[in-house]
Amino acid sequence: MRKSFVGLFAFVLFISVQVKGDEGMWLPSLVGKLNIDKMHSMGLKLSAEQIYSINHSSLKDAVVALDRGSCTAEIVSADGLLLTNHHCGFGEIQKHSSVEHDYLKDGFWAKTRDQELANPGKSVTFLISMEDVTDRVLKGISDTMSTASKMQKMLTTISSIEKEAKGSTKYETRVRSLFEANTFYLFITETFRDIRLVGTPPQSVGKFGGEADNWMWPRHTGDFSMFRIYCAPDGSPADYAKENVPYHPKYHLPVSIKGVQMNDYTMILGYPGRTNRYLTSFGLKNTMDIVNNIRIKTRAAKLDIIRDYMAKGDKNRIQYASKFAGSSNYYKYSIGQNMGLSALKVIDKKMAVEKDFATWFNSDPVRKAKYGDVLGNLAKSYKSIDDKVAMEYAREAFLGGPEILRFSLGVSSLYDELKGNDAGKIKAAAEKVRASLEDFYKDFDAETDQKITAALTKMYAENVAPKYHPSFLTEVSKKYKGDYSAFAAHLFKKSIFPDQKKLEAFLNKPSKKILDKDPVYQTMLSVMEAVKVVSEDNRKSTAGLENSRKLFVAGLNEMNKEKNLYPDANSTMRLTYGKVGDYNPRDGVHYNYFTTLKGYAEKGVVGDADFDFPQHLIDMYHANDYGRYADQDGTLHTCFTSNNDITGGNSGSPVINANGELIGIAFDGNWEAMSGDIAYEADIQKCINVDIRFVLWIIDKYAGAKHLVDEMTIVE
Repeated sequence: MRKSFVGLFAFVLFISVQVKGDEGMWLPSLVGKLNIDKMHSMGLKLSAEQIYSINHSSLKDAVVALDRGSCTAEIVSADGLLLTNHHCGFGEIQKHSSVEHDYLKDGFWAKTRDQELANPGKSVTFLISMEDVTDRVLKGISDTMSTASKMQKMLTTISSIEKEAKGSTKYETRVRSLFEANTFYLFITETFRDIRLVGTPPQSVGKFGGEADNWMWPRHTGDFSMFRIYCAPDGSPADYAKENVPYHPKYHLPVSIKGVQMNDYTMILGYPGRTNRYLTSFGLKNTMDIVNNIRIKTRAAKLDIIRDYMAKGDKNRIQYASKFAGSSNYYKYSIGQNMGLSALKVIDKKMAVEKDFATWFNSDPVRKAKYGDVLGNLAKSYKSIDDKVAMEYAREAFLGGPEILRFSLGVSSLYDELKGNDAGKIKAAAEKVRASLEDFYKDFDAETDQKITAALTKMYAENVAPKYHPSFLTEVSKKYKGDYSAFAAHLFKKSIFPDQKKLEAFLNKPSKKILDKDPVYQTMLSVMEAVKVVSEDNRKSTAGLENSRKLFVAGLNEMNKEKNLYPDANSTMRLTYGKVGDYNPRDGVHYNYFTTLKGYAEKGVVGDADFDFPQHLIDMYHANDYGRYADQDGTLHTCFTSNNDITGGNSGSPVINANGELIGIAFDGNWEAMSGDIAYEADIQKCINVDIRFVLWIIDKYAGAKHLVDEMTIVE
């Protein structure tokens, strides 16, 4: 297996290896040109036009970006019914939950349309079309122009393209760069803003396995939730209103309950967030040593504090459930990624590719003149360490750390208005802040945030170069003798922000003097001043990095001009194809390609934070009450693995069979291949999917919400 990896790794870096059909996040508009023959040879029964079309309904019309690309969802009924992951709807489920109506613990199922729950701020975005506009964007750009002149001309052209494409339509238009700004595509989209929660299993199903099983196989997680798209009566996007009606899509996916078998063809359409498969050895070392290590260290401290608070009661658990899940996901991801990159010696292999690249451009005077300085410039951009360490600690310890610091910045507009005398503007700014209070304080615990503030501030002070210290750290050192707990206690006692009533009283009679003295607000302003210094030094130390990346990728494409290469993911729609399959993660270990409800019952532990279970579900398991959702072997399959190439943002993506039917929902990757965003590993990289039959069984048999299944087009 290791020998196979050595041969395949070079392709990951786009160097002289035959493309494998199951690797790559491809632009669906190019499938007919680049991939369709390979896909047909693997079993696909559809045409390229049935996958992506701008003239007729196609698969792409049933797949949406959820919340601008944080996740993916698919339409499964003519009335706009959506399926996505449980963790993609977790924030909404948590917001609707209370001790009296604990939807996290008990689940939720709307029996009628008027019971479906509104979610202000949630959205789905449809792709209307994509078009290569590279020639238009780069027209008139020459190597003799300065970087600033190039950028200005490109931005002017891009703005013109976007405005022309939009015209008088209701669509959104945006030009996105690919291949490190060597290629440009125009994306035309349409966004709907009235998205209502229809159903969700309890957390003990939708998040079964919790932290312990996250990024792991085998899995037994029913990771799904259901929403519905609503629109104005004329079918156009609209904010929530009672008179809105279910949206009737151009296309919805038929749902197959025929099951999956070893080597079945699989295809995923979705919105992968970000990959870095062109990353150099210099950038990779920065990712491992700085970005990942700092994220691991800071989030471990933060998660320990939140975990202790959540364990104290149901109210606490509900308050911080979504925050804990969001923080822990990429905490564990960073651990796994560093382990995988080290085990697979990815830095060494990146260096080998860079050596081959240098040999290639040095063999030709013209290429040497064009690419000769690229690797040296890339290395130079990563030599400065202090500013990069400071930037990551600022992100994790302050900007993404204590909630109260970020929240206090919400009064900045009000503060600016208080410098003047316009009572109307002051009142409007105050009311804008007031509108955010209920959502914030509902899920906020001052004591917990105070502990986080103390722990992360101490961590920043001890690990960041003094020249990047916010000014308030001098006060901590002198006045509090380095006692960060005492400093945090002072902040939370004297500030108006930790207490909702104090802040409301301030908003009733806002005063600039109060904010000038408020310790939380002044601390955050001190942080922002330090971030400006860090950012400026980072800008200087990485000057030219973007141009060097662009030139490096251009060189790799030129070096491999006979091959079809795919661009890194960037939250635009992509297609990946592969097959259902098992794998061997370690010597002497074999993992089957599917799991069953038996494994769920075997893992279940009453009251356990990760493996608690509903007794009703276990009773149904013992009764073999699977109905038409049982596999031909008589068991109920829960999850399966395929070798589709996915990443964050693909969560909730439809897993589609050779006939274009929904067979599963993608929700995770496997621990052994956490390096996949940087280096694809064909032998062991797996996409973990919940079997659609398990999803339907939960909806129909367990929850008694058969009316939702009846909406779907079921293929038996």
